[in-house]
Amino acid sequence: MSTSAATQPVLVAVGNPDRVEQLVRTAGDLARASESPIKIVSVVVKSHDSPFSVYSDETIIDQYAGNSRELLDRAIAVAPDDVTVDDAQVVSHSVSEGILAAVEQTDARALVAGWEARGSRTDAVLGTTIDRLIERAPCDLYVERIGHEANGVDSILVPVAGGPHVRPAVHVATAIAARNDATVHLASVVDRETDSSAAGEYIEQARAALEEAPGPPVRTEATTHAGTDVATELLDIAADHDVVVFGATRQGVIQRRLVGTIPRTVTRQTDKTVILARDGDTVGGSVLTQIRQLLTPS
Repeated sequence: MSTSAATQPVLVAVGNPDRVEQLVRTAGDLARASESPIKIVSVVVKSHDSPFSVYSDETIIDQYAGNSRELLDRAIAVAPDDVTVDDAQVVSHSVSEGILAAVEQTDARALVAGWEARGSRTDAVLGTTIDRLIERAPCDLYVERIGHEANGVDSILVPVAGGPHVRPAVHVATAIAARNDATVHLASVVDRETDSSAAGEYIEQARAALEEAPGPPVRTEATTHAGTDVATELLDIAADHDVVVFGATRQGVIQRRLVGTIPRTVTRQTDKTVILARDGDTVGGSVLTQIRQLLTPS
């Protein structure tokens, strides 16, 4: 689907009526900063063995969608007034497939989704739906932990350690800061694997991404910290901030490593609002890109 940059929406997937406002607020911040519309999506699941599978999508939405329409109406009601808002009900065999189809159909510039911690998992990091989105959504992805909302935002912490995911992490932090007149705090930790020179380079990379972020300028601070355990150090730092934004880490192709051990550890032990940001350009991986280049005639 060909869509002009000005009309590429920030897509937000909603499923829990009690947590709609939290996700729509973040999507609204991103949309406002990039002067984009919001597209709110609710997925109606049609299982493979359901008798509903023989019905058309329109019939399923009309007769069997449950509270899906009510959920969308509630989301629209809390959306910001200064952003164009649209909505859609998507019928699919799974929530993740429905969201991915909506991303492709709208050529979304970003996707906002939520996850709820429900104890330890052995088969997934954040849950199978979110893991699939992390692996496959071909746009910037923002995953926000549901149920841990800041009561006012004065300061946003962005831990930085290099890599492509710094850009979307800084962009959402800047968008949230602009709405709340808050400060974005960039932090890098010096440990056994990262010396002070590398930590300084990580800060400069994040500063460059911040300068390129859409939206009005915001206050920023940057510090480096020394510690033998990065997660413990970041937990101490996070105590002084309202929101923590991590860039995802992708050390390998194993699913449970997609999020990274440090963000997982900090998230489990802090009550702050946590957002995980993943760069859309990393989907597919460099190997696939190289193969396509080899197969494309010059």
